[in-house]
Amino acid sequence: MLSQQSQEVERKVLAILRILSQSSEPVGARIISRRLRDCGIELSERAVRYHLKLMDERGFTESVGREGRLITQLGLEELGSALVSDKVGFVASKIELLAYQTEFDINKRQGKVPVNISFFPERQFKKAIRAMEAAFRAGICVSELVAVARQGEKLGATVVPLGKIGFATVCSIVVNGVLLKAGVPIDSKFAGVLQIKNGKPLRFVELIYYSGCSLDPSEIFITSRMTSVDKAARIGEGRILANFREIPAICQPICEKVIADLKEANLNGVLAMGEISKPLCETAVEVNKIGMILLGGLNPVAAAAEAGVEVENHAMSTIMDYGDLVRFWEL
Repeated sequence: MLSQQSQEVERKVLAILRILSQSSEPVGARIISRRLRDCGIELSERAVRYHLKLMDERGFTESVGREGRLITQLGLEELGSALVSDKVGFVASKIELLAYQTEFDINKRQGKVPVNISFFPERQFKKAIRAMEAAFRAGICVSELVAVARQGEKLGATVVPLGKIGFATVCSIVVNGVLLKAGVPIDSKFAGVLQIKNGKPLRFVELIYYSGCSLDPSEIFITSRMTSVDKAARIGEGRILANFREIPAICQPICEKVIADLKEANLNGVLAMGEISKPLCETAVEVNKIGMILLGGLNPVAAAAEAGVEVENHAMSTIMDYGDLVRFWEL
């Protein structure tokens, strides 16, 4: 068993590895220290350098002169097999971090928005686009705004791998972020597969709570072929990706205004809002709270996977400038 002190050191090592894994370029101690602080970990530049030296010795990182450090393959493997206790609840904390980093100004229509990143093989991208059309046309997405990048190019901080085309879709966390900036606290409960009947949401047939989750639920649902987004888009019957949130009832007027403003900015993440303390789509809601169902940003990508297109998804991946997004129909 690791001692408490050893566990704390390992957590800091893993946090540093996560930061390095998100960059294709060397990262220095000063930037690492700043990003750790954003994650609630106080570590001075000097302390970061100390940890990096130990990580070099373990083969997790490699020095690139004065430019900083890069994560090695061994470091990526260590990050992938991190302590389960550190992974549990990771998705919930990632939602909070991305919501905080969302800087979208509704009135000015500018700022950073959270996105999911999907990688398609170049040879299958046209097929993927065709497969996603019905979902975008039916509005089974957070937004019709997307971004595309070729190999070697970037989507936010993510570099597109060799032989792939990167595809960014707006993540439903944009709703969390804008509501947070408006002073509305939002409780992210779970992600699930929502049954659609006669074109309307009926009930969740599968769900994974964020608080006990170490992997993104949407990625799991897509990989497991648990959706029928294309069918839901075409005939109004099927299963789609959705998320469940709760807000304080007293915040309902502000929330409704924010949602209306988001729609004008082509950000339509909210599928349904319930009544005070009443169940929504057969899901119980806490007293003096209102339930909200948000559409999963990866729904169009799920439709492509249903069509047999190979895809590698990174949900809740990064943030991008709203101005860098284009309408899907312009592709």
